[in-house]
Amino acid sequence: MKATTIVAVILGILVLISVVQAFQLNSLKTKIKEGQLSVGSSSSKTTPLASSGGSGKPAGSPASLPSSVKDLPQMVGGC
Repeated sequence: MKATTIVAVILGILVLISVVQAFQLNSLKTKIKEGQLSVGSSSSKTTPLASSGGSGKPAGSPASLPSSVKDLPQMVGGC
């Protein structure tokens, strides 16, 4: 096969994939607009955002950092 034929076949496959993805994206947008699909997780609203780690902190509070991470400088390099 010639190199131009191979490039044309690969280009055709890429165009076909992008067309399929465009239809999928359009379908998702339509479902979101019509309310058939919601953005976010479908789990219950009482699920904690972060693990409390057994420290007795309320759910959703930031998890405590290990000591190795606490001692790091705020900015490394740069200005």
